[in-house]
Amino acid sequence: MVWLVYNLLEVGNPTTEARGAWIYTVRSVAVVTLGYFIYMYNVRSVKFIRLLLKLWLLLSVIAAAYAFKQEYIGFSASEEAYLNSDPNIASLLLIGGHWRKFSIFSDPVAFSYNMVMPSILCICLIAGKIKLWKKIVLGLLILFFFDAMLFSGTRGANVLLPGALVIFAILNYNKNVLIFTCVAAVFLVVLINMPTSNQNLLRFQTAFRPNNDDSYTARKNNQKRIQPYILTHPMGGGLGSTGAWGKKFAPGSYLASFPPDSGYIRVAVEDGWLGLFIFCTMMFLILKTGISNFYKIQDPELKTYCLAMTMVLFAYNLGNFPQEALVQYPSNIFFYMEVALINITLRLDQELTLQKQNSLKTQLS
Repeated sequence: MVWLVYNLLEVGNPTTEARGAWIYTVRSVAVVTLGYFIYMYNVRSVKFIRLLLKLWLLLSVIAAAYAFKQEYIGFSASEEAYLNSDPNIASLLLIGGHWRKFSIFSDPVAFSYNMVMPSILCICLIAGKIKLWKKIVLGLLILFFFDAMLFSGTRGANVLLPGALVIFAILNYNKNVLIFTCVAAVFLVVLINMPTSNQNLLRFQTAFRPNNDDSYTARKNNQKRIQPYILTHPMGGGLGSTGAWGKKFAPGSYLASFPPDSGYIRVAVEDGWLGLFIFCTMMFLILKTGISNFYKIQDPELKTYCLAMTMVLFAYNLGNFPQEALVQYPSNIFFYMEVALINITLRLDQELTLQKQNSLKTQLS
Protein backbone atom coordinates (compact mmCIF):
# COMPACT_ATOMS: atom_id res chain seq x y z
CA MET A 1 0.00 0.00 0.00
CA VAL A 2 2.92 2.35 0.70
CA TRP A 3 4.28 1.67 -2.81
CA LEU A 4 0.83 2.29 -4.33
CA VAL A 5 0.27 5.56 -2.44
CA TYR A 6 3.76 6.81 -3.24
CA ASN A 7 3.18 6.32 -6.97
CA LEU A 8 -0.19 8.03 -6.77
CA LEU A 9 1.55 11.01 -5.15
CA GLU A 10 3.97 11.09 -8.09
CA VAL A 11 1.28 12.87 -10.11
CA GLY A 12 2.24 15.98 -8.15
CA ASN A 13 6.00 15.59 -8.63
CA PRO A 14 7.20 19.20 -9.16
CA THR A 15 10.20 18.19 -11.30
CA THR A 16 8.35 16.11 -13.90
CA GLU A 17 8.19 17.29 -17.49
CA ALA A 18 5.86 14.48 -18.62
CA ARG A 19 2.93 14.73 -16.23
CA GLY A 20 0.47 13.32 -18.76
CA ALA A 21 2.51 10.10 -18.96
CA TRP A 22 1.62 9.37 -15.31
CA ILE A 23 -1.91 8.36 -16.36
CA TYR A 24 -0.58 5.67 -18.69
CA THR A 25 2.19 4.27 -16.50
CA VAL A 26 0.70 4.29 -13.00
CA ARG A 27 -1.59 1.38 -13.93
CA SER A 28 1.18 -1.10 -14.81
CA VAL A 29 3.56 0.20 -12.13
CA ALA A 30 1.36 0.65 -9.07
CA VAL A 31 -2.41 0.12 -9.52
CA VAL A 32 -1.74 -3.49 -10.56
CA THR A 33 -0.57 -4.14 -6.97
CA LEU A 34 -4.25 -4.18 -5.99
CA GLY A 35 -4.35 -7.59 -7.67
CA TYR A 36 -2.63 -8.90 -4.54
CA PHE A 37 -5.75 -8.22 -2.48
CA ILE A 38 -8.03 -9.75 -5.13
CA TYR A 39 -6.11 -13.03 -4.90
CA MET A 40 -5.87 -12.89 -1.11
CA TYR A 41 -9.63 -12.60 -0.69
CA ASN A 42 -10.68 -15.04 -3.41
CA VAL A 43 -8.24 -17.97 -3.26
CA ARG A 44 -9.72 -19.99 -0.39
CA SER A 45 -8.76 -23.62 -1.03
CA VAL A 46 -5.91 -25.87 -2.10
CA LYS A 47 -8.13 -27.02 -4.97
CA PHE A 48 -8.30 -23.47 -6.31
CA ILE A 49 -4.49 -23.14 -6.12
CA ARG A 50 -4.14 -26.36 -8.14
CA LEU A 51 -6.56 -24.93 -10.73
CA LEU A 52 -4.54 -21.71 -11.02
CA LEU A 53 -1.26 -23.56 -11.45
CA LYS A 54 -2.70 -25.99 -14.01
CA LEU A 55 -4.15 -23.06 -15.98
CA TRP A 56 -0.78 -21.29 -15.80
CA LEU A 57 1.03 -24.37 -17.17
CA LEU A 58 -1.59 -24.86 -19.90
CA LEU A 59 -1.21 -21.27 -21.12
CA SER A 60 2.58 -21.66 -21.00
CA VAL A 61 2.39 -24.79 -23.16
CA ILE A 62 0.27 -22.90 -25.71
CA ALA A 63 2.79 -20.02 -25.70
CA ALA A 64 5.78 -22.35 -26.14
CA ALA A 65 4.06 -24.28 -28.94
CA TYR A 66 3.30 -21.06 -30.79
CA ALA A 67 6.96 -20.00 -30.49
CA PHE A 68 7.96 -23.29 -32.13
CA LYS A 69 5.49 -22.49 -34.91
CA GLN A 70 7.09 -19.05 -35.40
CA GLU A 71 10.60 -20.56 -35.41
CA TYR A 72 10.07 -23.47 -37.78
CA ILE A 73 7.01 -22.50 -39.85
CA GLY A 74 7.20 -18.71 -39.79
CA PHE A 75 5.28 -15.63 -38.74
CA SER A 76 1.66 -15.04 -39.66
CA ALA A 77 0.74 -12.32 -42.17
CA SER A 78 -0.24 -9.88 -39.41
CA GLU A 79 3.03 -10.56 -37.57
CA GLU A 80 5.02 -10.00 -40.76
CA ALA A 81 3.19 -6.71 -41.28
CA TYR A 82 4.03 -5.64 -37.75
CA LEU A 83 7.72 -6.55 -38.06
CA ASN A 84 8.03 -4.59 -41.30
CA SER A 85 6.00 -1.61 -40.12
CA ASP A 86 8.91 0.20 -38.45
CA PRO A 87 12.69 0.00 -39.03
CA ASN A 88 13.21 0.35 -35.28
CA ILE A 89 11.46 -2.99 -34.74
CA ALA A 90 13.98 -4.77 -36.96
CA SER A 91 16.87 -3.11 -35.11
CA LEU A 92 15.59 -4.67 -31.87
CA LEU A 93 14.28 -8.03 -33.04
CA LEU A 94 16.50 -8.97 -36.00
CA ILE A 95 19.89 -10.23 -34.82
CA GLY A 96 22.38 -11.84 -37.19
CA GLY A 97 19.68 -12.25 -39.81
CA HIS A 98 17.50 -14.21 -37.36
CA TRP A 99 14.25 -12.88 -35.92
CA ARG A 100 13.74 -13.07 -32.17
CA LYS A 101 10.47 -14.81 -31.37
CA PHE A 102 7.77 -13.39 -29.09
CA SER A 103 5.01 -16.03 -29.35
CA ILE A 104 1.65 -14.71 -28.09
CA PHE A 105 3.28 -11.96 -26.01
CA SER A 106 4.04 -8.31 -26.75
CA ASP A 107 7.79 -8.77 -27.14
CA PRO A 108 10.61 -11.35 -26.71
CA VAL A 109 11.43 -10.24 -23.16
CA ALA A 110 7.91 -10.87 -21.85
CA PHE A 111 7.84 -14.19 -23.71
CA SER A 112 11.19 -15.41 -22.37
CA TYR A 113 10.39 -14.54 -18.75
CA ASN A 114 7.06 -16.32 -19.06
CA MET A 115 8.91 -19.45 -20.15
CA VAL A 116 11.39 -19.36 -17.25
CA MET A 117 8.78 -18.96 -14.50
CA PRO A 118 6.70 -22.09 -15.32
CA SER A 119 10.02 -23.99 -15.66
CA ILE A 120 10.81 -23.03 -12.06
CA LEU A 121 7.33 -24.12 -11.00
CA CYS A 122 7.85 -27.51 -12.69
CA ILE A 123 11.18 -28.01 -10.90
CA CYS A 124 9.54 -27.45 -7.51
CA LEU A 125 6.62 -29.74 -8.34
CA ILE A 126 9.02 -32.50 -9.42
CA ALA A 127 10.75 -32.25 -6.03
CA GLY A 128 7.38 -32.77 -4.29
CA LYS A 129 5.59 -36.02 -3.54
CA ILE A 130 3.80 -36.75 -6.81
CA LYS A 131 3.45 -39.78 -9.08
CA LEU A 132 6.37 -40.77 -11.31
CA TRP A 133 4.49 -40.20 -14.58
CA LYS A 134 3.70 -36.65 -13.48
CA LYS A 135 7.38 -36.02 -12.77
CA ILE A 136 8.27 -37.26 -16.26
CA VAL A 137 5.66 -34.95 -17.82
CA LEU A 138 6.92 -31.98 -15.80
CA GLY A 139 10.52 -32.78 -16.78
CA LEU A 140 9.54 -32.78 -20.46
CA LEU A 141 7.73 -29.47 -19.97
CA ILE A 142 10.91 -27.92 -18.54
CA LEU A 143 12.83 -28.90 -21.66
CA PHE A 144 9.97 -27.66 -23.85
CA PHE A 145 9.80 -24.27 -22.10
CA PHE A 146 13.59 -23.86 -22.01
CA ASP A 147 13.99 -24.64 -25.70
CA ALA A 148 11.20 -22.20 -26.59
CA MET A 149 12.81 -19.54 -24.40
CA LEU A 150 16.00 -19.69 -26.50
CA PHE A 151 13.99 -18.56 -29.55
CA SER A 152 13.42 -15.20 -27.84
CA GLY A 153 17.11 -14.30 -27.92
CA THR A 154 16.73 -12.59 -24.53
CA ARG A 155 20.01 -13.01 -22.70
CA GLY A 156 18.70 -11.69 -19.39
CA ALA A 157 16.32 -14.64 -19.09
CA ASN A 158 19.11 -17.20 -19.37
CA VAL A 159 20.55 -16.54 -15.90
CA LEU A 160 17.20 -16.72 -14.09
CA LEU A 161 16.85 -20.50 -13.93
CA PRO A 162 20.39 -21.09 -12.53
CA GLY A 163 19.80 -18.26 -10.05
CA ALA A 164 16.51 -19.79 -8.88
CA LEU A 165 18.17 -23.20 -8.51
CA VAL A 166 20.64 -21.71 -6.03
CA ILE A 167 17.73 -20.63 -3.80
CA PHE A 168 16.10 -24.03 -4.33
CA ALA A 169 19.26 -25.83 -3.17
CA ILE A 170 19.62 -23.59 -0.10
CA LEU A 171 16.00 -23.71 1.10
CA ASN A 172 15.26 -27.33 0.24
CA TYR A 173 18.61 -28.88 1.06
CA ASN A 174 18.88 -32.68 1.08
CA LYS A 175 20.93 -35.38 -0.64
CA ASN A 176 18.71 -35.66 -3.72
CA VAL A 177 18.59 -31.89 -4.21
CA LEU A 178 22.39 -31.70 -3.85
CA ILE A 179 22.85 -34.37 -6.54
CA PHE A 180 20.35 -32.64 -8.84
CA THR A 181 22.05 -29.27 -8.33
CA CYS A 182 25.50 -30.69 -9.09
CA VAL A 183 24.25 -32.39 -12.27
CA ALA A 184 22.50 -29.17 -13.35
CA ALA A 185 25.67 -27.14 -12.67
CA VAL A 186 27.84 -29.50 -14.77
CA PHE A 187 25.29 -29.41 -17.60
CA LEU A 188 25.22 -25.59 -17.45
CA VAL A 189 29.03 -25.30 -17.54
CA VAL A 190 29.18 -27.59 -20.59
CA LEU A 191 26.38 -25.66 -22.29
CA ILE A 192 28.10 -22.31 -21.69
CA ASN A 193 31.48 -23.45 -23.03
CA MET A 194 30.57 -25.81 -25.86
CA PRO A 195 31.39 -24.54 -29.39
CA THR A 196 28.32 -23.90 -31.52
CA SER A 197 27.13 -22.06 -34.60
CA ASN A 198 23.51 -21.90 -33.39
CA GLN A 199 22.57 -18.23 -32.93
CA ASN A 200 20.10 -18.94 -30.10
CA LEU A 201 22.70 -20.92 -28.16
CA LEU A 202 25.38 -18.29 -28.80
CA ARG A 203 23.18 -15.60 -27.23
CA PHE A 204 22.56 -17.92 -24.29
CA GLN A 205 26.31 -18.28 -23.76
CA THR A 206 26.98 -14.52 -23.93
CA ALA A 207 24.56 -13.98 -21.02
CA PHE A 208 27.20 -15.53 -18.75
CA ARG A 209 29.99 -13.36 -20.19
CA PRO A 210 28.49 -9.87 -19.86
CA ASN A 211 31.80 -8.01 -19.86
CA ASN A 212 32.43 -9.22 -23.42
CA ASP A 213 29.10 -7.90 -24.63
CA ASP A 214 28.81 -4.42 -26.19
CA SER A 215 25.14 -4.14 -25.18
CA TYR A 216 25.93 -4.75 -21.50
CA THR A 217 28.80 -2.23 -21.61
CA ALA A 218 26.50 0.41 -23.10
CA ARG A 219 23.96 -0.21 -20.33
CA LYS A 220 26.60 0.16 -17.63
CA ASN A 221 27.71 3.47 -19.14
CA ASN A 222 24.11 4.73 -19.30
CA GLN A 223 23.56 3.82 -15.65
CA LYS A 224 26.74 5.61 -14.64
CA ARG A 225 25.68 8.69 -16.59
CA ILE A 226 22.29 8.93 -14.88
CA GLN A 227 23.53 8.48 -11.28
CA PRO A 228 24.03 12.23 -10.57
CA TYR A 229 20.43 12.89 -11.66
CA ILE A 230 19.10 10.17 -9.35
CA LEU A 231 21.06 11.47 -6.36
CA THR A 232 19.78 15.04 -6.82
CA HIS A 233 16.11 14.10 -7.39
CA PRO A 234 14.67 12.19 -4.39
CA MET A 235 11.28 11.77 -6.13
CA GLY A 236 12.78 11.28 -9.59
CA GLY A 237 11.53 12.76 -12.82
CA GLY A 238 7.99 11.37 -12.59
CA LEU A 239 6.31 8.23 -13.91
CA GLY A 240 6.67 7.80 -17.66
CA SER A 241 9.36 10.44 -17.99
CA THR A 242 11.80 8.02 -19.68
CA GLY A 243 11.59 5.92 -22.82
CA ALA A 244 8.65 5.95 -25.22
CA TRP A 245 6.23 7.83 -22.94
CA GLY A 246 8.87 10.47 -22.20
CA LYS A 247 9.42 11.04 -25.93
CA LYS A 248 5.67 11.39 -26.45
CA PHE A 249 4.84 13.72 -23.56
CA ALA A 250 8.14 15.57 -23.08
CA PRO A 251 10.07 15.38 -26.35
CA GLY A 252 13.52 16.88 -26.11
CA SER A 253 13.72 16.56 -22.32
CA TYR A 254 16.80 15.07 -20.65
CA LEU A 255 15.02 11.89 -19.48
CA ALA A 256 13.12 11.29 -22.72
CA SER A 257 16.36 10.32 -24.43
CA PHE A 258 17.46 8.03 -21.59
CA PRO A 259 16.88 4.26 -22.16
CA PRO A 260 16.39 2.71 -18.69
CA ASP A 261 16.92 -0.93 -19.84
CA SER A 262 16.36 -2.07 -16.25
CA GLY A 263 13.39 -2.18 -13.92
CA TYR A 264 15.45 -0.94 -10.98
CA ILE A 265 17.00 1.89 -12.98
CA ARG A 266 13.58 2.98 -14.23
CA VAL A 267 12.29 3.11 -10.65
CA ALA A 268 15.37 5.09 -9.54
CA VAL A 269 15.01 7.59 -12.41
CA GLU A 270 11.22 8.02 -12.39
CA ASP A 271 10.49 7.54 -8.65
CA GLY A 272 13.83 8.78 -7.33
CA TRP A 273 16.10 7.21 -4.74
CA LEU A 274 13.25 7.46 -2.23
CA GLY A 275 11.00 5.39 -4.50
CA LEU A 276 13.82 2.92 -5.10
CA PHE A 277 14.22 2.50 -1.34
CA ILE A 278 10.48 1.80 -0.92
CA PHE A 279 10.48 -0.60 -3.88
CA CYS A 280 13.53 -2.58 -2.66
CA THR A 281 12.10 -2.72 0.87
CA MET A 282 8.88 -4.17 -0.53
CA MET A 283 10.79 -6.81 -2.50
CA PHE A 284 12.91 -7.69 0.54
CA LEU A 285 9.81 -8.14 2.71
CA ILE A 286 8.12 -10.28 0.04
CA LEU A 287 11.09 -12.65 -0.25
CA LYS A 288 11.65 -12.70 3.52
CA THR A 289 7.98 -13.63 4.04
CA GLY A 290 8.20 -16.37 1.42
CA ILE A 291 11.25 -17.95 3.05
CA SER A 292 9.75 -17.62 6.54
CA ASN A 293 6.41 -19.14 5.46
CA PHE A 294 8.19 -22.01 3.71
CA TYR A 295 9.70 -23.11 7.03
CA LYS A 296 6.43 -22.57 8.93
CA ILE A 297 4.16 -24.60 6.63
CA GLN A 298 3.70 -28.26 7.60
CA ASP A 299 1.58 -29.60 4.74
CA PRO A 300 3.96 -30.98 2.02
CA GLU A 301 1.85 -29.83 -0.92
CA LEU A 302 1.39 -26.29 0.38
CA LYS A 303 5.08 -26.19 1.31
CA THR A 304 5.97 -27.02 -2.31
CA TYR A 305 3.70 -24.27 -3.64
CA CYS A 306 5.18 -21.70 -1.24
CA LEU A 307 8.72 -22.66 -2.28
CA ALA A 308 7.80 -22.42 -5.96
CA MET A 309 6.30 -18.96 -5.57
CA THR A 310 9.30 -17.72 -3.57
CA MET A 311 11.70 -19.00 -6.22
CA VAL A 312 9.67 -17.39 -9.02
CA LEU A 313 9.59 -14.07 -7.16
CA PHE A 314 13.34 -14.25 -6.62
CA ALA A 315 13.84 -14.93 -10.34
CA TYR A 316 11.66 -11.95 -11.24
CA ASN A 317 13.84 -9.72 -9.09
CA LEU A 318 16.97 -11.07 -10.77
CA GLY A 319 15.39 -10.44 -14.16
CA ASN A 320 14.38 -6.93 -13.19
CA PHE A 321 18.01 -5.81 -13.26
CA PRO A 322 18.86 -6.43 -16.95
CA GLN A 323 15.26 -5.91 -18.16
CA GLU A 324 11.98 -4.36 -17.05
CA ALA A 325 10.46 -7.57 -15.76
CA LEU A 326 7.72 -6.36 -13.42
CA VAL A 327 5.75 -3.86 -15.51
CA GLN A 328 4.97 -5.96 -18.58
CA TYR A 329 1.73 -7.85 -18.99
CA PRO A 330 1.08 -10.58 -17.99
CA SER A 331 4.15 -10.74 -15.71
CA ASN A 332 2.87 -7.97 -13.43
CA ILE A 333 -0.43 -9.84 -12.99
CA PHE A 334 1.35 -13.13 -12.28
CA PHE A 335 3.78 -11.42 -9.91
CA TYR A 336 1.12 -10.30 -7.43
CA MET A 337 -0.66 -13.65 -7.70
CA GLU A 338 2.59 -15.27 -6.59
CA VAL A 339 3.06 -12.73 -3.80
CA ALA A 340 -0.45 -13.53 -2.57
CA LEU A 341 0.11 -17.29 -2.77
CA ILE A 342 3.05 -17.22 -0.35
CA ASN A 343 0.63 -15.90 2.28
CA ILE A 344 -2.37 -17.94 1.14
CA THR A 345 -0.41 -21.21 1.47
CA LEU A 346 0.44 -20.39 5.10
CA ARG A 347 -3.16 -19.43 5.84
CA LEU A 348 -4.50 -22.67 4.37
CA ASP A 349 -1.87 -24.69 6.25
CA GLN A 350 -2.94 -23.08 9.53
CA GLU A 351 -6.58 -23.84 8.71
CA LEU A 352 -5.71 -27.50 7.99
CA THR A 353 -3.77 -27.75 11.24
CA LEU A 354 -6.70 -26.27 13.18
CA GLN A 355 -9.11 -28.71 11.52
CA LYS A 356 -6.91 -31.66 12.48
CA GLN A 357 -6.69 -30.43 16.08
CA ASN A 358 -10.47 -29.99 16.31
CA SER A 359 -11.00 -33.43 14.76
CA LEU A 360 -8.61 -34.98 17.29
CA LYS A 361 -10.36 -33.24 20.18
CA THR A 362 -13.72 -34.51 18.92
CA GLN A 363 -12.41 -38.10 18.74
CA LEU A 364 -10.93 -37.89 22.24
CA SER A 365 -14.13 -36.46 23.70
